[in-house]
Amino acid sequence: MKIAVVKYNAGNVFSVIHALRRLGVEPLLTDSVEELQSADKVVFPGQGEASGAMRYLQEHGLDRIIPSLQQPVLGICIGQQLMCRHSEEGNVDCLNIFDVDVKRFIPARHEDKIPHMGWNSLQIEKPEGIFRNFKGGEFVYFVHSFYVPVSEHTAAATDYIHPFSAAMHKDNFYATQFHPEKSGEVGQRILRNFLEL
Repeated sequence: MKIAVVKYNAGNVFSVIHALRRLGVEPLLTDSVEELQSADKVVFPGQGEASGAMRYLQEHGLDRIIPSLQQPVLGICIGQQLMCRHSEEGNVDCLNIFDVDVKRFIPARHEDKIPHMGWNSLQIEKPEGIFRNFKGGEFVYFVHSFYVPVSEHTAAATDYIHPFSAAMHKDNFYATQFHPEKSGEVGQRILRNFLEL
């Protein structure tokens, strides 16, 4: 099975690569259009800033290629946000796979800390795909200052200040705001479910 990891202007792709290796997969880190189109599955991970990441995708033609992919695609963290229509981070138009805008967390109380960082639980909205055999209540690891509101594409929700999309699904596109590669056994199950799609 050929797994391509999208190479672009975003950090932390190597923890995803190591997590995939633990599942017996040797992924290919690439920004090649041909490699991405021919892969069995594509992972679109990263941490970073939305406008700089979108600039890299546009300069390499990946802003047109990623939404046109037909195989299963998994966005992680900023990968999920870039798959949305627009982000308040850098006020930038994104890939418009999910027809929803990315918002900045606004603290509601003194104790609300931004970024939302650490472990939080999932409310499963779509118990199939990457959440096959999940019951809800599982804990996963987050670190983010921007969020995707709950929408028709929400596959799992989490509450921090207010409910938001912890994960999304539309057609062959899956995404998580949390980091499955840093979420222990629960995260490994999610990655394994993706590999088995």
